[in-house]
Amino acid sequence: MDFGIVLQTDPPASAVVELMQRAERNGFRYGWTFDSAVLWQEPFVVHSRILDHTRNLIVGPMVTNPGTRTWEVTASTFATLNDMYGNRTVCGIGRGDSAMRVAGRKPNTLARLGDAIDAIRDLAEGREAVVGGQPLRLPWVRNGKLPVWMAAYGPRALALAGQKADGFILQLADPYLTESMVTAVRTAASDAGRDPDAVTVCVAAPAYVSDDLGHARDQCRWFGGMVGNHVADLVARYGEHSALVPEALTAYIKAREGYDYSHHGRAGNPSADFVPDDIVDRFCLLGPAEAHIEKLRTLRGLGVDQFAVYDMHDAKEATIDVYGSEIIPALTR
Repeated sequence: MDFGIVLQTDPPASAVVELMQRAERNGFRYGWTFDSAVLWQEPFVVHSRILDHTRNLIVGPMVTNPGTRTWEVTASTFATLNDMYGNRTVCGIGRGDSAMRVAGRKPNTLARLGDAIDAIRDLAEGREAVVGGQPLRLPWVRNGKLPVWMAAYGPRALALAGQKADGFILQLADPYLTESMVTAVRTAASDAGRDPDAVTVCVAAPAYVSDDLGHARDQCRWFGGMVGNHVADLVARYGEHSALVPEALTAYIKAREGYDYSHHGRAGNPSADFVPDDIVDRFCLLGPAEAHIEKLRTLRGLGVDQFAVYDMHDAKEATIDVYGSEIIPALTR
């Protein structure tokens, strides 16, 4: 199992770079950041600095979207970083939640997302792609490589990830939901004539190592609020009791009353007060190191290839260090 670290690009950028360096020293192989241009600093500028100050870390957004940048600009950015640092980027992409909504726009359609996945990958790897009806190619790309991993929850999105993406990002660590969603992605890949085992599976969720479960829950409750934005979209589309969307995912948002993006992804987010303890426990990794190892072994058995730690709480450095000293070795022996 690989491990990644996920950070917000809060200023100063030097602090983000230092945490990424710390993560690499502790055995993390991937460094991810949020991508929401209004809420945080521009990630690709920070990515360049991270790549320059690490040796082998693979860097990318979790996640970008096809609406805030034109596709040729996104592809050119990745291709430039790869040319400078040796194909050490990965493109995490989704419909767009905070990046689009804070800017007053709706998340992208799945049709647009699917077209963008193909175009961005093709352009970044030096092939021709059609963007807005115009055939384009980046003539300077040589030996470029850009895996594109798609974030998804709903049935149509899971199918699209299986049909087109190189990897699947699931932003929760509930074993029951992980099993059903990984199965849906791999089935879609097989139905599309692809090798289902070639789709990398990345589970991303907060991790907090502590014997004080109450404090750990309070530090990670924001995550249930963030996931709830996507769940609310699914309920709006499919209804509260649809057979297409599991109640284990949707039931907890009944008490949700709007969402303030000014606290997005932050411990103490008041918009996440509706999230019950059992959802925090299911969606996150909490407790002593042994509990993390046990849950990660379960996820690995379900086909998860990478666990990406959302490190957004009051124990960032300590979490990276204990993962490096105890948890990563236990999962990579």
